[in-house]
Amino acid sequence: MTTDKPPILQLVGVRKTFADFAAVERIDLDVRDGEFLTIVGPSGSGKTTLLRMLAGMDQPTEGNITLRGKRINDIPPNRRPTCLVFQSLALFPHKSVGDNIGFPLKVKGIDAAARRARALELMAVVRLPESYLDKNVMKCSGGERQRVALARALAYDPEVLFFDEPLSAIDYKLKKTLEKELKDLHRATGKTFIYITHSLEEAMVMSDRIGVMRAGRLVQVGTPEEIYNAPVDRFVSEFVGEVNTIRVRREGGGWQGVDLAGALSVAPPRSGTLGEEAFVVVRPEYMRFVAPGEMADNRFAGTVVNEYSLGSRIQYQVRVGERTMLVELSRGRALGAEAGREVTVGWDAADAFTLGG
Repeated sequence: MTTDKPPILQLVGVRKTFADFAAVERIDLDVRDGEFLTIVGPSGSGKTTLLRMLAGMDQPTEGNITLRGKRINDIPPNRRPTCLVFQSLALFPHKSVGDNIGFPLKVKGIDAAARRARALELMAVVRLPESYLDKNVMKCSGGERQRVALARALAYDPEVLFFDEPLSAIDYKLKKTLEKELKDLHRATGKTFIYITHSLEEAMVMSDRIGVMRAGRLVQVGTPEEIYNAPVDRFVSEFVGEVNTIRVRREGGGWQGVDLAGALSVAPPRSGTLGEEAFVVVRPEYMRFVAPGEMADNRFAGTVVNEYSLGSRIQYQVRVGERTMLVELSRGRALGAEAGREVTVGWDAADAFTLGG
């Protein structure tokens, strides 16, 4: 994806209300041509309403949506160079794989031979065997039907593809496969993808940029690395993965823990300034067990409560004072600490980020 192209989609002051409820609240956003943008957020955050406006299924109450500089607020979905892949897929159950894929071409009046040839081309793109062309779509597996829906969307030759949580009802192993295939498909086609999901993991794997929504607003838009390592507030930090969040207060020129007794070494915030109270946020993978004599900017005595296997990683719950801290280590560095073992946990100030209170 190149970043020097003009945006393909622009939202300026977009707002959507239902009676007195604002589902989407004054969003400004530029979507880059050819990027994979994912919108994430908890249930009720407004991400589906936003998608419906982008796809033309709803109109904004206020503001403008432009596609390549043309206002499209009032243009219906079938007159936009876009296509939406639904969570339900919306395939024709009585038709074959080839007929499902070729349906948009049939609507355009393209003859049967050309539709068949194009369906075979698109089946190769989404990794479906040619022998599936005449197979009833309902005899395909869940993952295969996902690929049929993708191929049908591509048959429209849209400039922008929208995805409404298409992987939410699929088992974990197949989901991981399709995440990689979607990313490969995006790269191969060069199309602009706008993807809606509640799954942070999906967003991190596939996206060029991620937008995090809360209460109808876009709280932060950035690369996966920016969202994960430089969240703008506590909500984003806690939504984007597990964290240890420690409230601190200024005292005597330094910082004292409010819910974790003792002085703390605190790095300056990555943007803005801090008041008299702040939050120190440490991701579990930056926590460690500190051996006697080993240095750490911050260290606290605690007791192991639980140990959890996460495949290649081990996560520990450690009771420190009145709160529980999470420590995550690679399996090769795991402590093998049984519940009740006394330990010292620590982290360096540079490995945490500081947010305003």
